[in-house]
Amino acid sequence: MFESLANLFGYLLSFLYNLVNNYGIAIILFTLIIKVLLLPLSIKQQKTMKKSAKMQEKMKVIQFKYKNDPDKMNQEMMNLYKTENMSPFSGCLTAIVQLLLLLSIFYLVKSPITYMEKISSEDINKYISQLQEEGKEISKVYPEIDLIREYNWLKEKNPEDNNIEKLNLQMNFVGLDLSKIPQQNMTDYTVYIIPILYILSSFISIRMTTAMQEKQNKAKKDVVIDGETGKEIEEKESENEIDAVMQTNKMMSWMMPIMSISIAFVAPLGLALYWLINNILMILERLILDKAIKQEEEE
Repeated sequence: MFESLANLFGYLLSFLYNLVNNYGIAIILFTLIIKVLLLPLSIKQQKTMKKSAKMQEKMKVIQFKYKNDPDKMNQEMMNLYKTENMSPFSGCLTAIVQLLLLLSIFYLVKSPITYMEKISSEDINKYISQLQEEGKEISKVYPEIDLIREYNWLKEKNPEDNNIEKLNLQMNFVGLDLSKIPQQNMTDYTVYIIPILYILSSFISIRMTTAMQEKQNKAKKDVVIDGETGKEIEEKESENEIDAVMQTNKMMSWMMPIMSISIAFVAPLGLALYWLINNILMILERLILDKAIKQEEEE
């Protein structure tokens, strides 16, 4: 499935590259188009998150009332979802789509010759063998990136091969070579620019998410009111659970950027550029949608 989606996305990225003749600009335009296409799903997700947060109060009341009757509790929970016109699995679709998209684009950007230029695996393996025979080191994870880097040598070796020209991708973007992998070019300071920006954007994105969750959790810690009797319900166990979630979120805000470092430094800069632009667009999207949804609720 990932290969099929990568192949489909490859047509779009190839079209954009032929339009602007620069791999970096094509990646930016590609990321923007994908974001626009997924905008309706993002709007639905944002609204669902806000609606779900508001439902927590009612859910706590149900859990308190029927804590000794699990069957009745589950029935009332389902009735609440029906009344609010929501599904317990409403967030799953978005998560699945994001995962499919992430892995498919990873396939695309790590193998642009296969999915973007549509060169056969037989020809790719032939070029790899030629380079290996010359003693040139080829990455096991990103062999096609190495082929692009060795375009000039392969062109001399295969003067009659028309496919060789497809390896001549313009990877220079604002002075950065997007075919480079930081791990393999530790002495070149330019390879750290995009990964560092990507890490910073990841940290900002995660902090925004954590802050939103902390705000929701703080609201959950307030006293819940039983609408029928007006009785105040104090739920100490729930508070302890929320505290644990908040601590986990704080830990994640530090762990995820650290994980981002390991990913960004072993991937080609072209892939890191996609992640960076995607993070920037996601941050802007959250800010704009959050403001728009708040204004819609007020009206």
